[in-house]
Amino acid sequence: MGTGGRSGARPGKGSAEGAAATPTAASSCQYRCIECNQEAKELYRDYNHGVLKITICQSCQKPVDKYIEYDPVIILINAILCKAQAYRHIIFNTKINIHGKLCIFCLLCEAYLRWWQLQDSNQNTDPDDLIRYAKEWDFYRMFAIASLEQTAYFIGIFTFLWVERPMTTKKKPNFTLLLKALLLSSYGKLLLIPAVIWEHDYTPLCLKLIKVFVLTSNFQAIRVTLNVNRKLSFLAVLSGLLLESTIVYFFQRMEWDVGSDCAIYKSQDF
Repeated sequence: MGTGGRSGARPGKGSAEGAAATPTAASSCQYRCIECNQEAKELYRDYNHGVLKITICQSCQKPVDKYIEYDPVIILINAILCKAQAYRHIIFNTKINIHGKLCIFCLLCEAYLRWWQLQDSNQNTDPDDLIRYAKEWDFYRMFAIASLEQTAYFIGIFTFLWVERPMTTKKKPNFTLLLKALLLSSYGKLLLIPAVIWEHDYTPLCLKLIKVFVLTSNFQAIRVTLNVNRKLSFLAVLSGLLLESTIVYFFQRMEWDVGSDCAIYKSQDF
């Protein structure tokens, strides 16, 4: 399959838009076939005059990664549809270094949602500076709680997978790559901000659907990254949810205690 418009690269070391550079034959297999998940040494072969030929997988006899010729919008749509091929392309065959920034931004979105719900329940219009200062610290507190809950969710997933993986497995699971895949697959949390800005009667339903979408994306990320079955991926996500729910319950009890203290304080003022 020849393509044009990508000249300027030497044979064997070409680069395609949205894909990592193809390594030399001496380098180890660092790519994956998006169809059968088999390792591959290169994604394409770059001939003279910018003519590229996509590498054919020796296992399934299909192109190793057809997405290197696709528009990024098409890849994003396939990722939204949770297609395993799109996830393999993004996780294994591209170099994306936005995991940390995306994680922080998603946490900010979640913290803003919680802060907005907290302010909506407290209809206090007092313009006092102390009140505004307290509201600002409420946002920081929501950010810290969201960070701890997400950390607990990831710990639950990793703990389950570490315990469940057979001890006789020769190849150890790459938990660093799994963490990056989980962070990338949590991009659905970015939809929280539009759901809050354009508030309507169906906002609670939208928030629940966003949560389901994020969990589904995490499920697919675990399945693709570790090449495990659906049952194991589902149980891993469930384990993460259980630990996260425990942390949520703990914070709710803390909030209840604080609320009781505030109620006592107000009653004493009266």
